[in-house]
Amino acid sequence: MRPARPTLRCLCDDLGLPLPAVTDPLDGIEHPILAKTAEQFAADDAKHERIRAVDDQVLFKVKVQRWRGAVWVDADLPWLVAAGRREDGSTDDFYAALEADGKTARTRYNAGNADALKSATYTAHLLPTRDDHVRYRAEAGVRFVRRLRTTVLTLSRSTLRDGEEHTVDFDTFTIGLQVRADDGHETYLAVRITGSVPPNLATLILRNVPGCEADGWYPEYALPERDLLPAEQAWSNLMDPREAARVLDAEP
Repeated sequence: MRPARPTLRCLCDDLGLPLPAVTDPLDGIEHPILAKTAEQFAADDAKHERIRAVDDQVLFKVKVQRWRGAVWVDADLPWLVAAGRREDGSTDDFYAALEADGKTARTRYNAGNADALKSATYTAHLLPTRDDHVRYRAEAGVRFVRRLRTTVLTLSRSTLRDGEEHTVDFDTFTIGLQVRADDGHETYLAVRITGSVPPNLATLILRNVPGCEADGWYPEYALPERDLLPAEQAWSNLMDPREAARVLDAEP
């Protein structure tokens, strides 16, 4: 599953939160119901409780503290489409209110459309809109950079541990890192990229390797233990041993 996120309507209207800049992805907003949604829908094979009172869409319950929510899953992307507080036994109970709103919306829809709905509820207006999908695509660059930074740090830590080359595959390219340390003195690091990538992406990858000077990278024609393969590019640099130690000490 991709990280769960709220719709724009749910974020602003139900949760009363401001819309952050596009550089702050909505799946990273801190709120109890959003955190619970992300946790509950992290695994592909997890079981969820359906909201039975809503029959025109498959919506699932999410509960934490006094917060209640409704989640709609679009392929592998869970959306929190509605949220509110629990008030047992009152007309303000979230799931009872969701059902009542769905029935009212159905009545309104059938009054204005010749092709009447046969379901008891109508909740399509809660689902992600074009604006939600535009926002999601706009955040793609931020998500990619964050994933890239995490990947480079993880690869650095892994190769510092054993001196072997470690790799991670992205959609169209592969990153590999390998470190060689000489008796605690200079730490040599090689980075390779397999696949076609624009120069600015290669620069971004190299810039995120910890402990290496940005202007210290040199192109290589071989890796420490083999020649380069077709469609591979490689660079080398020296890693600050103090930064290397910090990377290892910060291991989760």
